Amino acid sequence: MAVNTPQGQGGVFWEINITPLTDIFLVLLIIFMVTASVAVESATHVDLPSAAITTPENKGVIVTYTANHELFVNSKDVPEREFEPVLHDALSRVDAKVVIFQGDRMVLLGDMVRILDIAKMAGADQIAIAAKRATPTGNGSGATSS
Repeated sequence: MAVNTPQGQGGVFWEINITPLTDIFLVLLIIFMVTASVAVESATHVDLPSAAITTPENKGVIVTYTANHELFVNSKDVPEREFEPVLHDALSRVDAKVVIFQGDRMVLLGDMVRILDIAKMAGADQIAIAAKRATPTGNGSGATSS
């Protein structure tokens, strides 16, 4: 933008208005923050199997295993090679030595047995498998048939 100098000499100088640039950066920052939080939430999604009768369990340590072979101990991402010491540490901080396993429907049985075996070696006295309550129709989809 060409403007006259304040001295009135008729010279031209360029100045950069950073207000629109700052607005753009703030909008991009907000977009990045929203998409990052959605990406983190969707990355740890576990599609639990359904069960007719479920009881809430709020004691113990929650171990989550996703379909992408990611392990979480109490919502903390843990590499598989560090799983046993991290789980042992988490179990030492709770009174009830119960491991609650949340596995995706796509988890192979062999992976689940291996993880639960490591949980036993880490000091778990009991193991629970998490499930979501099935719909009254029993088919898990919520649709009724006629």
